Amino acid sequence: MTRFVLRRTVQALAVLLIVSIVVFALMHVLPGGPARAILGPRATEAAIAAFNQANGFDLPLPEQYLRWLTNALHGDLGFSYKRNEAVASLLRQTVPRTLLLVGLGTLIAVVLAIPIGLIQGVRRNRPVDHVLTTITFTLYSMPVFWLGLLLVDIFAVRLGWLPPEAPSGGPLQMLSNPAGLVLPLLTLSLVTIASFSRYVRASTVEQLEQDYVRTARAKGLETGGVVLHHVLRNALSPVVTLLGLSLPWILGGSLVVEAVFNFPGTGFLFWNAAQGQDYPVMLGVVLVVGIGTVLGSLLADLGYALLDPRVRDQLSTT
Repeated sequence: MTRFVLRRTVQALAVLLIVSIVVFALMHVLPGGPARAILGPRATEAAIAAFNQANGFDLPLPEQYLRWLTNALHGDLGFSYKRNEAVASLLRQTVPRTLLLVGLGTLIAVVLAIPIGLIQGVRRNRPVDHVLTTITFTLYSMPVFWLGLLLVDIFAVRLGWLPPEAPSGGPLQMLSNPAGLVLPLLTLSLVTIASFSRYVRASTVEQLEQDYVRTARAKGLETGGVVLHHVLRNALSPVVTLLGLSLPWILGGSLVVEAVFNFPGTGFLFWNAAQGQDYPVMLGVVLVVGIGTVLGSLLADLGYALLDPRVRDQLSTT
């Protein structure tokens, strides 16, 4: 098990290094180069030369990368000249809000997707399974922005029950105004529920066909007891891995949700940066999302190994 943890950690570090190289390369393929992209098309050659010298863009690429990587490890991700603020400072303000949105949305989705998937798996090919499958497929195929606008039209415009925009301020201030979080969380979690419940259903169907389930039933255990005490844990193993693999997709959905509801998170920051061609902010967000994705995948692998004793035993012998 220890060897597996070390191996996966080393692999994660290698992937993070590749992510840093990709982000560094993206910075150098900006239109007109970093200086022209940041200073604008009207910048003079003298201004561009001074900018390149001040930021080390006149150095050889390997030296530039080492300098950029060292600065990134110390929390220096560049400067937004359009906002007149350091990129790291902007991310420190927005990342906690996005973590709140993604964390609560994912938690709600998992809590609801597990019983929905279990019901579908146990009642496979019955009316309740067909109804839930129709609902989940509809939600899964619906664009996130369209679902958000639909919920705003129903609950904010027509019924007037909820505000159409997310609350402002820090995470604690947002939690103090839960009504403003309902629609963003509902939009993000509904699509995620549709995805997760399908995997839970497939895993439940697979586990119900295993020999240990037949043995438990032969001993006189009821279906509910078999599902709760035997099937549930084994059916949840793929979901742990799915959480890590779905993190980029969930973060992409949060970007759209934040743009629709004016949620002051990292996705909304990226949205505004893309519209204003604020490239340092865009690259900083890409780097942070890449790091979060790699760490999420690492935690998912470790969680899967801890949850499934068969995998844990196999790792202990290697």
